[in-house]
Amino acid sequence: MEENETVISLENVTVRLAGRTVLDNVGFEVKRGEFVAVLGPNGAGKTMLMKLLLGLLKQAEGSVTVLGKPPRRGNREIGYAPQHRVLETDLALRARDVVGLGLDGNRWGIWLSGRKREELIDNVLKEMDVYRLGNAPAGQLSGGEQQRVLIAQALIADPEILLLDEPLSNLDITHAQEVILLLTKRLCPSKQKGAHICHERKVTIMLVTHDINPLLPIVDKVLYMSDGRGVMGTPEEIITSETLSKLYRTKVEVVRSGGRVFVAGAET
Repeated sequence: MEENETVISLENVTVRLAGRTVLDNVGFEVKRGEFVAVLGPNGAGKTMLMKLLLGLLKQAEGSVTVLGKPPRRGNREIGYAPQHRVLETDLALRARDVVGLGLDGNRWGIWLSGRKREELIDNVLKEMDVYRLGNAPAGQLSGGEQQRVLIAQALIADPEILLLDEPLSNLDITHAQEVILLLTKRLCPSKQKGAHICHERKVTIMLVTHDINPLLPIVDKVLYMSDGRGVMGTPEEIITSETLSKLYRTKVEVVRSGGRVFVAGAET
């Protein structure tokens, strides 16, 4: 694996659904090991971008490559935790069963059996700090616990790319910070808080969020989207009044205070 290898590439990509353009001439590259936060208002095209990378949508124009190939469904090299997924309270599956679906949920039968499979499940439950809940009914866990279980499911196959669609949206500030720190521990345990967490394992993360502030110490790049269009760069390059005003085609003010970023005049 090369240090500066491009693992996700979009070039002049347009996606249309039911006659409506949901991604409009989008282009960017993501390198191996980068952590990218995807920002923008509702309806900006963030979830559609995730579906495109997962092979669930096809572009009308332009080219897309993921790990050097066109996107395809069921790619085990991509881990994915979908948006606003809440497990039903009467779900009979245990937390460890839900995590195990990340290994063999896309095929008939069990891919790994016996001790090896259970070890993998135990390890990722421990890393996401939900090992003690492994035998609990998944639907009866709290929102934060369920989110950790679903991220564990996305991580268990040791993917090269991890796509997380608003994993922090239904969590309070404390639980959101806990999830971020657990991801840091899982992906790069030797790094200290504030370091770039993906670099040691060379896992690439794209995380959709409405609030960049909890992620500012650890993200490498920001992809800011509006009306199906997007711009990518470092937080310092992209989250500026000038750049966001051009993207939104209206006056946007960016204020930095106390280590946090506030955007006025545009929904974030």
